[in-house]
Amino acid sequence: MRITRSLSAITAVAAVFAVAACGGTGGGTGSSDTVTVYSADGLGDWYKAEFEDFTRRTGVKVALVEAGSGEVVSRAQKEKANPQVDVLVTLPPFIQQAQQQGSLAKSAVDTSAVPAELKAADGTYVAVVNNYFAMIRNTAAQPKPADWSEFTGPAFKQKIQYSTPGKAGDGTALLLLLQHVMGKEAALKYLADLQPNNVGPSTSTGKLGPKTSKGELTVANSDVQMALAAIAADKVAYEVFYPTWNGKRTTLPLPYYMGLADKAPHAGNGTKLMEHLLSKDVQQNVPARAWGAPVRSDVTASGPEADAFRTALDGVEIWYPNWDEVLGGLDADVKAYEKATGQ
Repeated sequence: MRITRSLSAITAVAAVFAVAACGGTGGGTGSSDTVTVYSADGLGDWYKAEFEDFTRRTGVKVALVEAGSGEVVSRAQKEKANPQVDVLVTLPPFIQQAQQQGSLAKSAVDTSAVPAELKAADGTYVAVVNNYFAMIRNTAAQPKPADWSEFTGPAFKQKIQYSTPGKAGDGTALLLLLQHVMGKEAALKYLADLQPNNVGPSTSTGKLGPKTSKGELTVANSDVQMALAAIAADKVAYEVFYPTWNGKRTTLPLPYYMGLADKAPHAGNGTKLMEHLLSKDVQQNVPARAWGAPVRSDVTASGPEADAFRTALDGVEIWYPNWDEVLGGLDADVKAYEKATGQ
C-alpha cells in the first residue's frame, strides 16, 4: 500500500475528464448520486476507507482528484465559470487563499465540536485531520544530520530536496518555518547556501519519500501524518526528525482543511460528505486509518498510531502562524525565495 501526495498527470487529467462528464455546471441541488473532491494528496488510504463507507450509507459515489496543495486551489479557481468540484481539501495557507478568492461557500455543516482555531469564523472551512510539518532522513544516513546548519555541508551535495514553496503546502511550510526560526533575510541566505546540495524543485512532497527511502536523498521535507503512514504501510527506510536551530526544534501545524466549493454542482452531497468526515465515529478512526490527529474536541486519540504521532512531536516547540497574515505576504515571500535561490 503506497501513501502518495500526488497523482500522475495522466491520472489527474483522466479524473478531471470523468468529473466533467458527470458533473453539472454549478449551484446543483445534490440530487445526483455523485460528489467530487479536489484534495491535497496524503490522505488517500483514509479516503478509500471512508469514501467506501460513505457510499454504502448514502449511495453517493465519490470522485477524487489529488494534487499539490496549491494546485487544487488553482484548479478550482480556473473552473469557477463552470464549477466541477464540490468539496475542496487542502493545507494552509492555500485554504485561506481559496476563501479570499471566493472559491468556498459557507456550509451548513455542524462544526461545534471543532475548536475555533481549527475553523473559519465565517463557516467557509474547517479542519478534518490535524497534522504537523516534519523532515525525514534516510535511516542509514552517515553522518546523521540533526541541525539545519549541517545540510549546507559538502557531505550532502545533491542529497537534499524539498517541495517548492508557493506550490506545495509542506514546501511553503518549510520556508515559513525557516523565516520564523532564522529571520526572513537569514532564511533566504540559508536557502541560497543550500542550493548546491538541493536536487531541485518538486511540486509534490510525496515523491520525495520514496527517493529518501532508496537513499537517492538523505534528507527531505514531509509532514508527520504522511511520513508515519508511509513508514507503517511501506516499511520505508526513513524516519521523522526535527532539525535544531540554536538548540531548539520547532514545527508548525498543517491541518488538512475542507470547505464546500462555491456553486458546487452537488452541494447537498458535498455537505453530506463533510458531515460524514467530521462525524465522531469517523474522527475516532483518524489515528488508525490516517495516522493523523482528530480535530473534534470530544474525541481523544488513542492506540499505537496516536502514540507514534505524539512521540514524533515530543520535545518539539510548536509555532502557530497567523495564516491570514502569512497569505498577505506569501507572494512577496515566494518571489524573494525564487530570487535568492534562482529557482
